[in-house]
Amino acid sequence: MSLAHLGVLFLDELPEFQRAVLDSLRQPLETGTVSVARANAHVTFPARVQLIAAMNPCRCGHLGDASLACARAPKCAADYQAKVSGPLLDRIDLHIDVQAVSAADLILPPPTEGSVEVSVRVAAARALQSERYRDHPVRTNAEADGALLDVVATPDDAGRRLLAQAAEAMHLTARGYTRILRVGRTIADLACCETVGRLHIAEALSYRRQPPKN
Repeated sequence: MSLAHLGVLFLDELPEFQRAVLDSLRQPLETGTVSVARANAHVTFPARVQLIAAMNPCRCGHLGDASLACARAPKCAADYQAKVSGPLLDRIDLHIDVQAVSAADLILPPPTEGSVEVSVRVAAARALQSERYRDHPVRTNAEADGALLDVVATPDDAGRRLLAQAAEAMHLTARGYTRILRVGRTIADLACCETVGRLHIAEALSYRRQPPKN
C-alpha cells in the first residue's frame, strides 16, 4: 500500500457516535483492513488510516469549571466517557488531555518551536524508519510487530524495569504493551537516540489512558 492510500480519519465528539459504529473501527485499526461479508462473497479492502479523535470531558464541556459545570458532575463525565469502550481506547496510541484555551492565553508569546521546526524533526524520524525497515515488509514503527518489534524497540535495562512495573500497575493488555514499545521507539527516533531508554518509555506511558469504568 502506498502512502497515497493512507488517509486521516478525524472523529469530533467521539462519544456522540453510536457504540456499534465506534466498535466497528476495532478491526481496521488493528489490521489495517476491513472485511465485508455477504451471502455469496467475502471481500477484504485496505483500510489503514491515521485515526484522530476529540472529545470533551463531559457533554456540557465544563467539567473543570465549577461555575459552569452541570449539577450532575462528576458522574456525568464518567457516564459520557464510558460511551467509548476500553477495547477501542486500547487501540489508540496517544491519549492527550488538553486544557481549555482562555482569553488570557491568546496574548501569550508564540511557542519557541513552531510547526516548521516540528515537521523537520518528524521528517527526519520518518527517514530513519524508512532506512530501518528497508528490508522488511513494514514502513514505520506503527507496523512493526513480533520478533521485529523486539529487535528494534526493546528498551535498555532501566526502561524494561519501568515498563514491567507499569504493566502491572496499569494492568496493560498485551496490545497496550506492544503499543508502548512502538511509541517509545518513535519518541527515541524523534530524539535521534539509537536505544529506547527509560525516559522514552516514561513518556510513552504518560500517553496511555486507563479504560473507563462503567
